[in-house]
Formats: sequence, C-alpha cells, structure tokens
Amino acid sequence: MNETLLKIEGLTKAYPGVVANDSVSFDIDVGEVHALLGENGAGKSTLVKMIYGLVKPDSGRMVLRGQPFAPAEPRAARADGIAMVFQHFSLFDALNVAENIALGMEDPPRMRDLARRIREVSETYGLPLDPFRTVGDLSAGERQRVEIIRCLLQDPKLLIMDEPTSVLTPQEVGILFQTLEKLRSEGTSILYISHKLEEIRRLCDTATILRLGRNVGTCLPAETTARDMAEMMVGSTLQTPERAGRDFGDVALDLSGLSVPSPSAFGTSLKNVHLTVRRGEILGIGGVAGNGQDELLGVLSGEIPTAADAVKLGGQPIGRLGPTARRRLGLLAAPEERLGHAAASDMSLTENALLTGAVREKLVANGFLRWGAAQGFAERVISAFDVRTPGPANAARSLSGGNLQKFVIGREVLQAPEVLVVNQPTWGVDAAAAAAIRQALLDLAAKGTAVVCISQDLDELMEISDSFAALNEGRLSAPKDTSGLTVDEIGLMMGGAHGMEVAHV
Repeated sequence: MNETLLKIEGLTKAYPGVVANDSVSFDIDVGEVHALLGENGAGKSTLVKMIYGLVKPDSGRMVLRGQPFAPAEPRAARADGIAMVFQHFSLFDALNVAENIALGMEDPPRMRDLARRIREVSETYGLPLDPFRTVGDLSAGERQRVEIIRCLLQDPKLLIMDEPTSVLTPQEVGILFQTLEKLRSEGTSILYISHKLEEIRRLCDTATILRLGRNVGTCLPAETTARDMAEMMVGSTLQTPERAGRDFGDVALDLSGLSVPSPSAFGTSLKNVHLTVRRGEILGIGGVAGNGQDELLGVLSGEIPTAADAVKLGGQPIGRLGPTARRRLGLLAAPEERLGHAAASDMSLTENALLTGAVREKLVANGFLRWGAAQGFAERVISAFDVRTPGPANAARSLSGGNLQKFVIGREVLQAPEVLVVNQPTWGVDAAAAAAIRQALLDLAAKGTAVVCISQDLDELMEISDSFAALNEGRLSAPKDTSGLTVDEIGLMMGGAHGMEVAHV
C-alpha cells in the first residue's frame, strides 16, 4: 500500500450564489502524479487555492504527512513543502531570472550563490536556464522553466501544476514530462490540472474528477479513454465537432509585405508577413507564445495601425482604420487576454456586450444607449454559448476563466462577421466547452466567414483548420493544407526548425 502524503476530507467552500467545493475528499500518495479534472467552474481552482493557503475552507480538513494541515497563507504552505506553478506566470520582464526567483524567497542568498543553485537545479532536472538572462527575452517555455525552478529550489513534497503545457511545443512538453517523471521517481507528489486529456493518460497515475464542486469519481487514466474522462467531467455524451464540406469564396482578408514594430519593449515585431484568407476558410496559425501573436492580432483588429494598403478587407485598404471602423465593415477580433483586453473585469456582461457589439448589433441610437437591446444581446450570448452565470448583470470578473472565454467568443460569433480573428479561442477551457467553441467556428466558416485562428493547441488547429501557417520570431511561414501535415511537423515549424519553408522572407 502506498504512503499517503495529503489527505483531503470533506473540504467545502461557498461563495454568494455558488458552492465552489461541496464536501470534496481524496488522497494524494507520496510519489504520485494525481490529475484533477473538471469542467470550467467545477471547483478545481478553489480546491488548489485551499491547499496552497490562498483560500480558507468553510468546513472539512486536510492532513499532511499525518499532521493537521491548514495553511493560513501561501508562505505557510511553502514552509510545509507545498509549491505551485500557476497558469498565469508571475514574472517581471525587466528583471533577470535570478532576480525574479529571489523576489519569491523569504531570505534569498547572495545573487552569485543563487545563480549557482539555479544552474545546478536546472541542469539536474533537464531544464537548462541562464540565471542572468532578462525574463522579457525568454520564450514562453523558458519562462515556465523559471516558475518550475523557483518551486524546485524549495525542495517541495507536493508540486501543484495548473495547465502547465498550454504554451509549449510538443518537444517542450516532452522535456517537461521527463522532469516530472524524475521528480516522481524521487518521491515528489504532483497534483496536475490540465484539459489535455491525452497528456493526463500519458503522465498521471490517478485522476479525481470534479463536477459542480463535487467529487464524482476517480479513474486510472492509463486505462480510461480521453473521451470517457471528458464524459465523466460533463456528465453526458460529448459532442465531437463536425466539419461540413464547403467551398471557399473570394479573398476576404489580405496582408501584403507587412512589417510592424512591436509596441511593447519585450514584444516581437512582425517581419514581412503575407497572409490571404478566403471566405469560408479557416486559417490556423500556430506558434509558441511570444512569437508575434499579439502583434498580429493587433494589426488585424486595428489596434496597431499600418500603411493603408498593408491590410485589405474584401480588396478595400483598411490599414489605417481603427477597431470600430473595421467592426462596421465586418472584421471582428477576440484577443487572448480575457480580462483587461477582451473584457473589462468590473463591468457587467451587458456592458461588455455593448463594448464590441454597439455597431453591428445597433445598440446605440441617436447618441443614446439602447440598454434593453444590449441586455438582450448579452442574454443571447449567455444562452447560445452556455455561459454559467446568474445573469447579464454579473461582472465579467465573477465568471470562471472558461465561462468568460465562452462569452467573449460568443459575443463576436453572434455578430455574424465577414472576417473573425481569434487568439487562443479555447485556452484554459474544458473539453465540452472547447468542442462547442470549435463547432461555432466551423459553423461560422460554413456560412462564408473567413476565420483566422491563432492557437498554441496543435490538436485544435488540426481539427478545425483548412490550412496552417507557423509564426516564429515575427515571420509567418507559407500556409500548407492541414490534411497533409503531422503534429510533429507542425511542432517543428512552430519551434523555428531549420529548413522551414517561409514565404517572402
């Protein structure tokens, strides 16, 4: 019988109007990789926040190595051997690796000694890292290494990882898994949260499934199909997106020789980008985070102005038009960053629907807001995309990440765009919601909309895209038909492998 590291017994946490965790119980053994699965809003984040000391449970208890465990804050959890790698990196771009790591330490050593320890630990676990490199110059995969090394320097007994592979190429995922397997062999336990179920099957020993805040079962991932796990999460049969046969129309969107400096000091400038998308076509653009995705979306949405003829919509030069003018013409966009860019966190869902839908949904008349129409539009989005919220008056920040993502994508899809540009449309979204969003994009293309889907999820791009191009260091490769590509080939293109066919560079 395996030795239990952490015993969770009847943990309950309620917020106004919702029970996030309802008497959740399970054990994590020493040296076990334990998956925590569930839909968006199932209670995963609240549960790990209680383990890490960010949230206090209303009832229930935890036992760590046979002793009562109730951390009042993350510092107390870290002192007891609990470490966590968050989904959103908490790093300062202007500081180097060692300086960032020192900020998270109670009593950091001299910088020279810390740099030596970083090198030792990074080499031991196969995650090479230069302690004196500026974080703003690192790739997404390298930034994740900083977060992991920061945790490993604490010599953790339990490492919590939240969506750790969402920004990695397949090759980087392989390196990460080797690291995690080494940690497991040394007796470190890992609590692993991911919506990528094939990864769960490959890596994890046990999986606990949450649904609506309750533990609805456990399984052995190696002996359970990804589809069966997804259906345990949602409690019903999972619908697989269907691609209807369709013919492509005229060119809807055209970029010609586009070179634009990044507005961010640590961004990636676009270099001589050529791009053509026809009506009814879905162009998938892959690339590791930080290779120009935000800049490309900014250029297409109108947030980053260009020469007038560098961007054409239906043959009309629109490079100098701003976002509102482009929306009027039918070019809509949904950026990656949900809170603060795609949605205003403290505004209601009605107000957020108004922000991008005012023009095409005619939510303003004679200078006055049509509040009832705006509320009706928000309600349509909530209903059509199964957004879990009490109603349109709720603030955007009150939604789970996945439900806010469904609202953001649904708000643009329901406006019937001529061209839709989306960046990471299903990032951090559970299997059922991801399938629904992908189906919505396929349905939109079937109606003649040209779709540009920027994503780091290779399975997603293979599932919905007609053609694929890779973005690497601000350069876009020549598009290829997805039917002739393998995931490995796409991964190499994303990583900038030598010999990658690049158009007009």
